[in-house]
Amino acid sequence: MGGDRRGDLVRHLSEEELDRLLRPADDPKIIKWFSFVKRLYKGATYEETADDVGKFASTGNRWARRWNDGGLGQLTPNFGGLSNEERK
Repeated sequence: MGGDRRGDLVRHLSEEELDRLLRPADDPKIIKWFSFVKRLYKGATYEETADDVGKFASTGNRWARRWNDGGLGQLTPNFGGLSNEERK
């Protein structure tokens, strides 16, 4: 995945669902992950979005690949606040 790619992110959750999960989040990592996905949903490139959350483009590519492979369960594998159903 190149750093300039757009629009090839799987929409495992709606923006409303992301907002619902982001609202109570207080862990900076979770906030970055959800913010990253939301920005990609809005059409930003992996590189732009990674930069927005203070990460290198290679991290953005990795996060996008993990999201596409399994949604929230792959992006936040240690996040215990969600049921297995919500992670899909």
